[in-house]
Amino acid sequence: MGAHYDAAGYGGIRVKRELRTLARRPVVLVGLDGAAWLLSMATFAALRMDVAEGNGPVPWGGVITLGLAATMLEAAFGWVVRLHQGRATMGSFEEMLLLGGVTGSVGIVIVIANAVASEPLVPRSVPVAASFMTFALVAWWRAGWRRYREIGGRNHADTGSTPVLIFGAGDGGSQLVDSMLRDSKRTWRPVGLLDDDPHKRFRRLRGVPVLGTFGDLAGVVAQTGCRKLVVAIPSAGAQLMRTVESRATALGLDLKVLPGVAELLNGQVAVSDMRSLEMGDLLGRHQIDTDVGAVAGYLTGQRVLVTGAGGSIGAELCRQIHRFAPAQLIMLDRDESALHAVQLSIQGRAMLDTPDVVLADIRDTQQILDILEKRRPEVVFHAAALKHLPMLEQYPAEAVKTNVWGTLAVLDAAKAAGVRRFVNISTDKAANPVSVLGYSKRIAEGLTAAAALDTGETFLSVRFGNVLGSRGSVLTAFTAQIAAGGPVTVTDPEVTRYFMTVQEAVQLVIQAAAIGEAGEALVLDMGAPVHIDDVARRLIEMSGRPIEVVYTGLRQGEKVHEELFGAGEPDRRPVHPLVSHIAVPAVEPATVQAIDLWSGPEAVMETLRETCEKMSAGVSTRSVPSSVSR
Repeated sequence: MGAHYDAAGYGGIRVKRELRTLARRPVVLVGLDGAAWLLSMATFAALRMDVAEGNGPVPWGGVITLGLAATMLEAAFGWVVRLHQGRATMGSFEEMLLLGGVTGSVGIVIVIANAVASEPLVPRSVPVAASFMTFALVAWWRAGWRRYREIGGRNHADTGSTPVLIFGAGDGGSQLVDSMLRDSKRTWRPVGLLDDDPHKRFRRLRGVPVLGTFGDLAGVVAQTGCRKLVVAIPSAGAQLMRTVESRATALGLDLKVLPGVAELLNGQVAVSDMRSLEMGDLLGRHQIDTDVGAVAGYLTGQRVLVTGAGGSIGAELCRQIHRFAPAQLIMLDRDESALHAVQLSIQGRAMLDTPDVVLADIRDTQQILDILEKRRPEVVFHAAALKHLPMLEQYPAEAVKTNVWGTLAVLDAAKAAGVRRFVNISTDKAANPVSVLGYSKRIAEGLTAAAALDTGETFLSVRFGNVLGSRGSVLTAFTAQIAAGGPVTVTDPEVTRYFMTVQEAVQLVIQAAAIGEAGEALVLDMGAPVHIDDVARRLIEMSGRPIEVVYTGLRQGEKVHEELFGAGEPDRRPVHPLVSHIAVPAVEPATVQAIDLWSGPEAVMETLRETCEKMSAGVSTRSVPSSVSR
């Protein structure tokens, strides 16, 4: 009981002290502002009377009277806007605006009062000049006090905080410095910044200087003794991150990063956003300039349906589409647990009893038709698919059922329901396909192009490569192998793949759908391909464990180097610098409906291959007319 009483008593004393401090604050601030008015009045009255002989003595009575009147007005006007009660942070931009409004209002009142008086208390020019001087004084001492508190707090925390260098003196670096200095725990202490912009060479952010460019990193590390580097450039691409990681590793620096722009909430940066470097930073960061207006134009207020909503791509599609306030977001999947997870991530609750979640299989043609005719979506994102290449090589009939016939079922239902925009999610394996996965997705592109012919609406495909963080991705497999102690298996040391984070891939999918036209396949720029062997070894190095890499050889249907464009597909980017537009030969639905799944895996695979070869050769039942194509 005694300990409890002591703690409570101490807490009570602390609260009383804080209350006394808050009570004194307005009195102190008004007193200082009043002193500024008196000093300004006296200064300009003395200067005015000394300009020429014969002006007489300084009217001290009038100076004191106007100074006290200005002080009372300052207190009154300040009380109205809570200037002296702590409405704004001391020395902040918001407080300067309030201060300017209050000081200017007081100045106008005393200038007019002195001017209309039958006998002015002081020369008419004195209150005018004094108003400007007063604002300069009160703003200066407020800013000085804030600066003193910042420096004092930073110096006080020197022994307990960790000194860090920050790469990036732009908005991200500025917000990060501000967050570090406001952090009550004082965990981090920024001692310098690096930036390659020469115009920022002598800049200081909250007193923290820019010490040079990234090329000066070694010298700045030696100068400051910092062992931690923070990359404060949310828009940094994968290539820059790889360069920074290599330099930091060579210098023995502990590297921290801010998330990419697609991962930040509201674009704001804080100390809590800092994290250790991840493989996704080295592989999947791509700078994206999204035309929000164009995106909102076809999503906001519309009924939008997403198939495969519980998958990695589908779930992220749902989350990003939700931000654009569709009239209704319909999430369709055959996996009830996946629907539960995506609804929970969007709404914070997942009762699975609302019409926005639909449990259905795209293989069920009649059910899909009934759902779309009943719900009447205006926009459809078709992300449902089987995607594991080795599995589909064993069971090509399953690829036909889902990726081909399932896509056809959704397309037919979309045509019947009057869908205005249909986006088929494809893959880079559809370019010059050599696998069942590639064949089936290439044919799905052709079926989508045929539907564009039938409807005249914007039915298109979007093609991209490996998505980091998706289920079954190579990073997931490598991470699990490392956690198990190895070995890490790589098919071939020369194998390369394209990578993009799921957030960035989906952001570009949504953007591409806003600029694409009927019958096209849009190809997302994935950056430079990356050696899978390098990925494995970087992950092992990041784990700090001695793990062996074993080469297993390419599996059936795998390429050494993936391609984004097939033969005869030019890289044409007429609208967006990261999106290429290619024409897709239409595939007649009857062609794929005739596939005999009972003929055996080899025959099914051969039928798929022949269909794709006809597409590549330009042999099609129909071709997209000029009235529909770009």
